[in-house]
Amino acid sequence: MTADVIPGLRADGGWDIPARLNMAAQCLAHPADALAIVDLTGHTRRDVSFGMLSDMTDALARALLSQVQPGDRVGVLLSQSPWCAAAHLAIWKIGAVSVPLFKLFKHDALASRVGDAGCAIVLTDAEGAGLLGDLAAPWLADAVGLPGAPVPFADTGPEDPAVLIYTSGTTGAPKGALHGHRVLTGHLPGVWASHDHLGQPDDCLWTPADWAWIGGLFDILMSGLALGVPVAAARMAKFDPEDCADVIARGQVRNVFFPPTALRMLKAADQALPGLRSVASGGEPLGAEMLAWGRQAFGLEINEFYGQTECNMVASSCGVDYPARPGCIGKPVPGHDVAVIDPAGHPTQTEGDVAVRRGSAAMMLHYWNAPAATAQKFRGDWLITGDRGVFDGDYLRFLGREDDVISSAGYRIGPAEIEDCLLTHPGVATCGVVGKPDALRTEIVKAYVVLKPGADVAADTLQGWVKDRLASYSYPREIEFLDALPMTVTGKVIRKELKARAARELKETQ
Repeated sequence: MTADVIPGLRADGGWDIPARLNMAAQCLAHPADALAIVDLTGHTRRDVSFGMLSDMTDALARALLSQVQPGDRVGVLLSQSPWCAAAHLAIWKIGAVSVPLFKLFKHDALASRVGDAGCAIVLTDAEGAGLLGDLAAPWLADAVGLPGAPVPFADTGPEDPAVLIYTSGTTGAPKGALHGHRVLTGHLPGVWASHDHLGQPDDCLWTPADWAWIGGLFDILMSGLALGVPVAAARMAKFDPEDCADVIARGQVRNVFFPPTALRMLKAADQALPGLRSVASGGEPLGAEMLAWGRQAFGLEINEFYGQTECNMVASSCGVDYPARPGCIGKPVPGHDVAVIDPAGHPTQTEGDVAVRRGSAAMMLHYWNAPAATAQKFRGDWLITGDRGVFDGDYLRFLGREDDVISSAGYRIGPAEIEDCLLTHPGVATCGVVGKPDALRTEIVKAYVVLKPGADVAADTLQGWVKDRLASYSYPREIEFLDALPMTVTGKVIRKELKARAARELKETQ
């Protein structure tokens, strides 16, 4: 990747961030007749131009100005739709802070986020108003009138708060990561790379991931708008491979971000998806077997990327620039100083903590109302991701969450590789691998497996499957079959719950 062509960066490789910056202006700075959003939420396709999106944004902004002050937090409880995009843009345009909320949240999850953020108002629809109850004043986003004078963009800077995104709660209670207006610029290099130089003729982005998460909101929606690449909006209450193919065909989608769970479901269904130019994936490693399947299924390299709510899109593969390396998730994205550091905060070539140096435009300002948690997130100038990794040359190899790495008989074993191997078995639907306490080995590898409907697979068969493909010391010494695994709302296995289950099992046998 050459720095002089990467969006978000100057020719010298530094961040291209002006002294005054408003993300709404970044996203709407395109010809009025250019295509912004391909709306597939109805029975027929509706094309929304940048001019139409700007009018919707102004309508919401005018309505909010009488109720909201700069810096106030405003919730957005909307599924993928043009009004969801306009809601965030309107909030940013008037200098307020948007708080993405997810429609699959139950009352307590909504209450904790709305209450912690101090949202007096939530932009939503009739369905969302029912979910909110009395938690906040619901404003029906699509009920505002469009005619009226344009609203000026607030005079904001890159460090001014713009969006408060809550973590998915994979480890501990969800925390609110507060980001400034520079966060969109911070995403652009990684999004460009993960989609093999996004912005080619006829490019059109889509993800089945909800826009309530940083992956949907910034890896796709806002980065696409900022780069002038059309974005498809399609509601999917539950991921379905056939519905996915229909969205891609109707929207003429060429660039997709698939979470790993969606890719595994596509593989299991043997679903064809013709016409794609790029496929990106992030959230957890795919492994060599899934990457090989991607080359066969899509005719292209699945570009894995890496980041988290607090500092996203900091490492990525880019198939048109360099080959994928099995077990690695790509290279640090230009603009972000990514390192593996030791306990003293020094970069190391051995296993350590994956960290990002201060100065990344994608890095949060701080955790909301949590100064102690913010301080714990940093080690000197480095933001600690909580993941363990090692550099393989200039490629980053992800080993797992710090608490997930298994220590067994002197070996340190990453669970992701074992999970990837198990998932290549034709009878396995999904799985989670953890370390179970063991007096002899410190820990043993235990796998919790959900089989596909009708599959009849014995534990020793799966053990042999892993032994034949990975190191002999890393096969699961115990396998337990479950009907379902504990998952976050973003589809990640909650390994801490499986670890707690394994620990309970040990106590029950003693």
